[in-house]
Amino acid sequence: MSALFLSPALAQAVNEGTAGAGDCAAEETLRFRGGTARLENDLFTGTDQNYRNGVAFTLVSHDIPGRPRSECLPAPIRLHAQLIQFMNPGFWADADNSADTQNVVVRFGQSMYTPEDYTRTDLIPDDRPYAGLLYMGLAWNRRKHEPESNREMLDTREITLGVIGPWSLAEQTQNLVHDARGIDRFQGWQHQLKNEPVFQLALDRKFREFRGAGAIIPGFSADSIRSLGLRLGNIETSATLGIEGRIGWNLPNDFGSYPLRPGAENRPPSAASIHGKSSDSVPAASRPRPGVHLFGILEAKAVAYDFSLDGNLFRSSHSVSRRPWVAQAAVGVSAQGILAGHGVRLAVMRVYRSREFEEQSTNQAYGSVALSIEF
Repeated sequence: MSALFLSPALAQAVNEGTAGAGDCAAEETLRFRGGTARLENDLFTGTDQNYRNGVAFTLVSHDIPGRPRSECLPAPIRLHAQLIQFMNPGFWADADNSADTQNVVVRFGQSMYTPEDYTRTDLIPDDRPYAGLLYMGLAWNRRKHEPESNREMLDTREITLGVIGPWSLAEQTQNLVHDARGIDRFQGWQHQLKNEPVFQLALDRKFREFRGAGAIIPGFSADSIRSLGLRLGNIETSATLGIEGRIGWNLPNDFGSYPLRPGAENRPPSAASIHGKSSDSVPAASRPRPGVHLFGILEAKAVAYDFSLDGNLFRSSHSVSRRPWVAQAAVGVSAQGILAGHGVRLAVMRVYRSREFEEQSTNQAYGSVALSIEF
């Protein structure tokens, strides 16, 4: 997780590169406000198989009000926005409402998958393939309030590019971690999926009751967040339906927690500055302050393609009999506070997933830890 604390230096370099963008106001340029380091591993639950490990480092921008001005954005972000506009013309159709805000999320991550028996050197036809994924994701999030229905929405459009196969460096990463911890290496990585570029477009929408403009919902309260998702590409092609329930003290005024997967990181535009520099219109009681809450997530997913089960798309490779329907549940606790003037949040969850392929002998469980900091 040390890369999280290098994020301010990276963010400063990007911020300085956009600070002099013509006549653009400060809020129209891309400036990063925080970052997240997320680690998932099945060793947290005492197993070492199937979805083996996932790690991601994320940078989240400040809010951009109304419709983004392309001339105020760095070239890669501008091109990405144009591609989103081409693939989803309606995404910014109503963005002239200055009350709507958006932000940009940049993410780097790696995931790895292994069969159950780490000692076998031969190909195991009735267990999942050895597979790794190295990727970079770039997302736009739009947060909108619908006064007529007292509902708030978060729309996310993320494009993920990456590579599977030996170039993902999954074998090297796993060996490094196992050697450091004194754990036996997996012996069958020579059978992993072949090198192949991957692409994914993710479209997500989350709904929740509008709870005001503050950074937190003060006092003891509970809420629920509904979600719809669609992923298209050769990482995963799927549709999801989910709900999250939260209960606790000083709930964050955001859109909840989530397990790690490419195309799922959606730190929303903030309802108020995490540093407490909220506008005068935001009551002091709703400004950032410590809090803790419990949460639970239920999700159903229809899967048409999954590289870690179906294998290579463009080349022949090992594969298993993927199940078209997968259920997932998670329970966890999240706590936030302010440390030396910076917002900090820690979320820990345990994820349970139904069998993903016919040959799989049991359901799977793994743990997830996410540490976020506001610059």
